[in-house]
Formats: sequence, C-alpha cells, structure tokens
Amino acid sequence: MYDMTSAAHSENASLAMSQHGGASALAIMRRIEETIDAETAAIRNDPAFDLKASNARKSRHLYELTRALKGANEAGLANAHRDALIRLRDKLADNEATIRAHMGAVNEVADLLQDAIQRAQTDGTYSQQEFGQASPA
Repeated sequence: MYDMTSAAHSENASLAMSQHGGASALAIMRRIEETIDAETAAIRNDPAFDLKASNARKSRHLYELTRALKGANEAGLANAHRDALIRLRDKLADNEATIRAHMGAVNEVADLLQDAIQRAQTDGTYSQQEFGQASPA
C-alpha cells in the first residue's frame, strides 16, 4: 500500500537536500566572489601579489562548488542561483581583463629588458642586425 505521508516525507527530504546543496553552493560562490575581488584588486595594486597561491585558492573553491552541487537538482539550483551566477560571471570577466592587462604589461617590460640587454652586450659594430642595416659605400 502506498503511504502518502512517506511520499511527502521523501519529497521533502529531496527538497531539503537540494536546498542544503544550494545553500552551501551559495556560500561557496560568495567565497569565490571574495577571492576573485581580492585577486583583482591585488593584481592592480600589489606588485608582489602571489598569483600562484591565488590560483590554488580558486581551484580549491571550484572543487568545493563541484562537490556541493553534485547530486543537486540542477533546474532548481539554476533558478535559485541565477543572480549569484550572473554576479560571479561578471566578476570573472573583470578579473580576466585585469589579468590580461597585467600579462600585457609584464610582456612589455620583458621586451624592454630584453632590448636593453641586447644593446648592452654589443656596441652595434659587428652585430648581424646592424650589419644588415648598413648601406653600401
């Protein structure tokens, strides 16, 4: 015989589990946002910022988020967490732009240093570059 009370209890338990996963997922998303915000600000302001350690934190948060969402009702989570996901996506886009700008600046400095080293190593008299640019007499 089918018991309506146990069916309702089973549905409530599934809903509670989905909501619990959702609640922890929201908490993890907040931590990811905080980590992303801190990283973005540090890249902009702190030349000694440890990007490797920050990447490790982000990886750990992603792992936690994946575990929190495992087995959760995806349709229910998507609706309940839409605002958090949009906010996180926007923060990640800003973070990506900051990292790209930082890497561009690092590349420019590296190019300048490489050029300065090459100039310091030779006076230009016998370099292949200078020889190729010399005009015939």
